[in-house]
Amino acid sequence: MLHHFARYAGAVLASVCFAHAAHAAAPKLAVIGFQMSSETHARVANAAKAAAEAKGWDVQVLNSKGDMAAHIHQLDNLLLTRPAGIIVAMGKPLQAAEQFKKAKEAGIPVVTVVSGASPDVLFDISVNEYAAGAQAALYLLDNLNYQGNILSQRFEGNVGTRIRGKMLDAVLSENTAVKEIGSHSMARTASWRDDVMAGMNALLLKNQGNVDGIWASFDAQAYIIDDILRQQGAKKGKPVLVSIDGSDETYRRIADPDSLLMATVMLPFEKMGEKAVEVIDRVAIKKEDKSAIHHGPYIYLDAELVDASNVDKYLQK
Repeated sequence: MLHHFARYAGAVLASVCFAHAAHAAAPKLAVIGFQMSSETHARVANAAKAAAEAKGWDVQVLNSKGDMAAHIHQLDNLLLTRPAGIIVAMGKPLQAAEQFKKAKEAGIPVVTVVSGASPDVLFDISVNEYAAGAQAALYLLDNLNYQGNILSQRFEGNVGTRIRGKMLDAVLSENTAVKEIGSHSMARTASWRDDVMAGMNALLLKNQGNVDGIWASFDAQAYIIDDILRQQGAKKGKPVLVSIDGSDETYRRIADPDSLLMATVMLPFEKMGEKAVEVIDRVAIKKEDKSAIHHGPYIYLDAELVDASNVDKYLQK
């Protein structure tokens, strides 16, 4: 009897130890959002966190608050704690090149999202920003019948928004009946919303009654412009307002007849965060080779133009 009890107790103890060991061995994932007050950064980071936790991983989410020094410090600390993988949302590969190189040398896989490529990162998960930029620019010109005057609200501090602006320039260079009569570049500051408001107010005042369209490099800029135009009594389509990113607030405004926002190019931020976790899982946990996943430094997900014709599909999600 005692012999059987001892065997039973041993089995129970072994199972408890095994369960404890399995729990202790849960992969640790670090997710850094460069500026979590930005909805897009937060959407990527939160989706990655949810996807990893669904796998039973231990997830740490960090916010660099738009501060490059803080961002570098966070990466340096992670190199000491050695997580199974690191995901960086809207990072800066050039400025963090040293940290990414050290992570690669330490065998810590890094995946970035909408950040640009790095030789020391597995992949950058993104959309084809050239295609997204062209879609937004051509939608704007289509709705102007390829003639008239436009303003642009730009942001040069992010590779994605910078590419979008370059595609606008390319489209304008081939359609010279549309004139860019004013442009404002947003400063990278904590008070960027105030900067956009002041810059666009100045442009609208200077070009009063002479603006047919406005292009914004991302949706949150377009919200500010939309609110300014509404306060001035403008009506949808006069001027035509377009942007890029996609969110619930954007879709609500596109569907709202009192809003001037007419279209966005939707980037699937949640899917990007989930894809980043999938890549870390395949490389760090399942030990697959990078070449078995994808060739090239970028993994592109599909973007889609959203306007009045299909916005209901997004509002219902």
